[in-house]
Amino acid sequence: MVDIEIVCDCSKTDWKLIPEILKSVGLSYEKPEIHQKAFNASHAVVFVYRDSRLIGFGRAISDGAYQAAIYDIAVIPEFQKMGIGRMMMEKIMERIPGCNVILYAAPGKEDFYRKLGWRKMKTGMAFFKNPERMKERGFTD
Repeated sequence: MVDIEIVCDCSKTDWKLIPEILKSVGLSYEKPEIHQKAFNASHAVVFVYRDSRLIGFGRAISDGAYQAAIYDIAVIPEFQKMGIGRMMMEKIMERIPGCNVILYAAPGKEDFYRKLGWRKMKTGMAFFKNPERMKERGFTD
């Protein structure tokens, strides 16, 4: 694995980079201030830096008791397949112990989560603000 710094708070975050990185990995994105609001309101966050450069991040929302959901797991393409995504997931899961946890993966990324022990849900449902776009991108039927 590359030499990295792990930050589990939002103190160093350049919010302009979040939508750029999400876009680079094919995930949906909002304006920087929307991401800032979402990350600041999250139960757990992780940001990964290499030489002060943001290369990955993720977050979880949770009731802190028994339910949680993971969102915005992203590692810039040149640093994928180096164990960074796995490490970010482990850090987030440490912060939500004892919870049932859900997430939705970008189409084609399901095997990454399977290798971490995740299983595909049979009853997952979604109500997206832009349902046609999510259908086009392969998230819904």
